[in-house]
Amino acid sequence: MSASSIAEKGIQIVPTEETQGSLELNNVDYSLERKKSQRARYSFGIIFLVMNLVAWFFRDYGQRVIPQVQFIKSCGTGGDDCFHTMGVLRVSLGCFIFFSVMFLTTYKTKKLCEAGNTWHSGLWGLKSLLLIVSMALPFLLPSEIVQIYGEIARVGAGIFLLLQLVSVIQFIKWWGKCWTPDEERKQSCFLGLFMSTLFYMASLCGVVLMYKTYAPRLSCSLNIFFITWTAILLVVMMITSLHSKVNRGLLSSGIMASYIVFLCWCAIRSEPATVKCATEKQERGNRDWTTIIGFLIAIFAIVMATFSTGIDSKSFEFRKDKGEEEDDIPYKYGFFHMIFSLGAMYFAMLFISWNLNNSAKRWSIDVGWASMWVKILNEWFAATIYLWLLISPVVRQKRVLDHNEQVQQRTDIAIAA
Repeated sequence: MSASSIAEKGIQIVPTEETQGSLELNNVDYSLERKKSQRARYSFGIIFLVMNLVAWFFRDYGQRVIPQVQFIKSCGTGGDDCFHTMGVLRVSLGCFIFFSVMFLTTYKTKKLCEAGNTWHSGLWGLKSLLLIVSMALPFLLPSEIVQIYGEIARVGAGIFLLLQLVSVIQFIKWWGKCWTPDEERKQSCFLGLFMSTLFYMASLCGVVLMYKTYAPRLSCSLNIFFITWTAILLVVMMITSLHSKVNRGLLSSGIMASYIVFLCWCAIRSEPATVKCATEKQERGNRDWTTIIGFLIAIFAIVMATFSTGIDSKSFEFRKDKGEEEDDIPYKYGFFHMIFSLGAMYFAMLFISWNLNNSAKRWSIDVGWASMWVKILNEWFAATIYLWLLISPVVRQKRVLDHNEQVQQRTDIAIAA
């Protein structure tokens, strides 16, 4: 007897205790698998943090603490090809290999009941062995191959920065929507106005402080240009947001303005210490407590940026009409591991200041002219992407209206003929 005929005859199916127990067991299994998956991502984040610290160790102290590495043939005379810049690249390559293997073995996983979920969330003994092999392999490769990886890592780090920008901008849009005025909650209107004012005031204060700190003289023309252009971008974003055809308000643009100012500040801070256009350059050396704290904060920022982008696959989905089912994985494993593999390239570039030939100073990170220009371009890309997100609905609407008008004109001509 079919299910439809049973329904037509009004027969009620009462689930047995065995059926109810199996359903509850499935629900518990899905819940447990989901929790394992959520815990696994933090474990991968810790692994990534450890790899950052290992790369720093090989760059600054490896040659003095573990001189045994010099006996490895691929490390060259005195082991120089496994420390400093080359040491960072080898550790980064090992991290890249590990997360690339995880990407290739999990990118097709969609359900919690699949083998890919078990591999992603469990089997840590086997993954530990994979990690050890991945970290050891680069130290056996010739220096020429590691140099080639360094050139590729520049591109991969750039891709990572673009993906991170999209994720941050999507987060800013979501944040703005949370404080958007609502008819049912009148107090949110005041909150949105207050927060937008606060963010714009912070942005203005940031611009003034940058002028005072990093452009004290007219001879600091490059810094003056960067800061002035940042101020112009803030004004353009504000005017665009308030335009009658865009009408997005000031909240999200205020948050974005603060982010733009922060990127400009980071870029100027990356200028070499020999530049005389700053009033507070590090003249006391590069190992005081403020430098060490700043260095550690920068490492944790790298890990958090990689982690937050990795779990934000929804910002990169073109179609979001599909609803989530109970047995779906909580986040895209393949995308998660791909971001971490690109993040391995990114932290390598930060530790060597995007320069494959010169070794960075101890306790320094992302300092140099190359680093400065990367951050400035990152700022300009962020402003460009945000402005496009503001005006793109208007552009698409105009195209639709023009298309409809052309169709109407053709229809009128056909009727008249």
